Amino acid sequence: MVSAPSADCPALLVVDDEPELRSLLAEYFARHGFAVEAAADAAAARSALAVRAPALAILDINMPGENGLSLARWMREAHPRVGLVMLTTASDTIDRVVGLELGADDYVPKPFEMRELLARVRAVLRRAETTAAAPAAPAPSGRRVAFGACVLDLEERRLLGADARDIDISAAEFDLLALFARHPNRPLNRDQIMEQAHNRGWDVFDRSIDLRIMRLRRKIEKNPDKPELIKTVRNVGYVFVPAGDR
Repeated sequence: MVSAPSADCPALLVVDDEPELRSLLAEYFARHGFAVEAAADAAAARSALAVRAPALAILDINMPGENGLSLARWMREAHPRVGLVMLTTASDTIDRVVGLELGADDYVPKPFEMRELLARVRAVLRRAETTAAAPAAPAPSGRRVAFGACVLDLEERRLLGADARDIDISAAEFDLLALFARHPNRPLNRDQIMEQAHNRGWDVFDRSIDLRIMRLRRKIEKNPDKPELIKTVRNVGYVFVPAGDR
């Protein structure tokens, strides 16, 4: 089921095996300016993605056959720029942790209010479109910031490896690296990270910050188990230590 396409409408893919919820989500987001395509399972979602990659996908975790976590893992590899919002049941803490570790930008526990889901979807899309402005610190002098052998391009929102090839990162991961780039050698606690990089005004799931740090360390550190760039500050949070300052 596809809403009428429009060049001005962000494309949204809804993947859920419950027909009533799937139709409700498609109708609601279409009324709020989205070009919506709905898929009943992972196979249908893969077929839709082969035709057009949306700006964002809403994935239900618990689906028969291939579940949402498996689909999210594949999407992060095949379509790294697509925003991901996972739908979970309220008790599925482990699924939430795994989903965030796989690269989901946000999660929403069922049952949920449609307005909250809409707000979270819009927040993910905003983060993907623009770099969050630094409220208290000046921006780095250049448009590129070195994270060890990697380079973060602030204008193009890209992370480049030592071989100058793109390293796949989600919008949330980019925002987190950009925040550290603006505050080198300054310990940041989880509240500061949540406010300035995570952009959420509702309940904080602290573990999501730790998981994103862990994913970033795997991409930029020589030894993720002994990080030198993004270090843990006990009882505080994390600090970015540029290579030249060590």
